[in-house]
Amino acid sequence: MEVLENKERDRGEIFSRAVRAGKRTYFFDVKATVGEEQYLTITESKRRFNNEQGKFFYEKHKLFLYKEDFEKFQKGLSDVFEFIRTGNAPALTEDEMDVTQDIDNLKMAPKNIEFEDLSSETDK
Repeated sequence: MEVLENKERDRGEIFSRAVRAGKRTYFFDVKATVGEEQYLTITESKRRFNNEQGKFFYEKHKLFLYKEDFEKFQKGLSDVFEFIRTGNAPALTEDEMDVTQDIDNLKMAPKNIEFEDLSSETDK
């Protein structure tokens, strides 16, 4: 029975690549949904020490990237790498300008909202 459960769990894994980078390890795993659609998971794993328990554990952060987003993700990552290498920011596409505007609007939003601020004008 346990062997069957392991096969069920691993059924969607197609390809994996691990990259060690200093104190972190990155795992790039290609998986498939029940409908056979492939997607990528990127996992960052960091070894940490728990002082209370006196032992090591792994802290993990996971990102799921779906096939329809690969091209935009790759372009964004390439643009960021290019900026780091050269110091020159690539020109933004129209979609990227919209997203940048949305982010700027969020940054300007009030940070400390009180419950009373959420009431409607008729409540006052």
